Amino acid sequence: MTHAEENPTRPTPYTSPLLARDGAIAGDGADAGVAAHYGRPLPEQRALEAGDAVADLSHRGVVTVTGEDRLTWLNTLSSQHVLNLAPGQSTELLFLSLQGRIDYDCRVVDDGTRTWLLVEAFEAAPLAAWLDSMRFMMRVEVEDATADWAVVASTVEVADFADDLVWKDPWPGVAEGGFAYSSEEHPGRDRHWYEYLIPSARLEEALAGRELAGTMAVEALRIAAWRPRFGLDTDEKTIPHELDLLRTAVHLNKGCYKGQETVARVHNLGHPPRRIVFLDLDGSHHTLPAPGSDVVFVDPKRGERVVGSVTSAALHHEAGPIALAVIKRNVDADAVLSVVSGDTEYAASQQLIVATDAGQVVGRQTGFLRGPR
Repeated sequence: MTHAEENPTRPTPYTSPLLARDGAIAGDGADAGVAAHYGRPLPEQRALEAGDAVADLSHRGVVTVTGEDRLTWLNTLSSQHVLNLAPGQSTELLFLSLQGRIDYDCRVVDDGTRTWLLVEAFEAAPLAAWLDSMRFMMRVEVEDATADWAVVASTVEVADFADDLVWKDPWPGVAEGGFAYSSEEHPGRDRHWYEYLIPSARLEEALAGRELAGTMAVEALRIAAWRPRFGLDTDEKTIPHELDLLRTAVHLNKGCYKGQETVARVHNLGHPPRRIVFLDLDGSHHTLPAPGSDVVFVDPKRGERVVGSVTSAALHHEAGPIALAVIKRNVDADAVLSVVSGDTEYAASQQLIVATDAGQVVGRQTGFLRGPR
């Protein structure tokens, strides 16, 4: 699928009213329409991490499903078990192709009468259209509600938003029926993430007087927590195992759904064809590699070869330049890699996220089962 779909229910291009704030610099690409930063990227990042700032993610997509069959229906279509999803409970689900590749990645919360699917901006319109085409005789109604709702994010619970619906990121806990492909010593344990749904008409009022952090800060904290993002760390071939998404988005013991055969087969083999990896980059260049930059390994027998590509990169306020990349599974986990971006080459040490063989895999529901505070 492409990653450039437009949402016809809102102005194109979308521009957040918070871009009128002093110092705001607009983002681009997947984060066009909101601020990349407000003039102080690293201080904003520290403030967001400490819970002293919130992030405007009002460009994100929102799809809703109502009707008494909504949870039964979503349970049948998706990778996640949501049949008994309680009001206010958060989860993540995937809609897969017949080949088990990720078509849509949804952050999910139900309020008792409506299920909310929080997605990337480009997902909303095609997801709503696809879901609508799958209704058949089910008692459900689907709506692309992106124009009416804004997402605001924080690393702490915000008392002023207590009356607003919130999605609490389950990452990197291992949900019931899930499976961890990486070690117990996961850096994401220290990251807590909340996405609040606020009426778009109330966005400026709700954030008046609040310190804001841009999407550069959001991305740095996400990458440091090894949290994959749909549309950036995925491509048209991505299967959940490659990104360690069986932790939070796949229930291995639920009934049939499209793509389940691939999920089961790859899981039983323990060998996804590719794996996401965290890269600690050489900071001497004072720049970041562009997404899509080659990841290179010098093989003593075969010489230099491209083994993958950078998917996300950011400057972290403590760790410096960091990145996520998707590389071939059989690359030695101890290999020193390099990233080539244009004329610049970055030395890169890798940290294993997805195990390279079944013997390294953490068992289902082992490690920590913590959700956000």
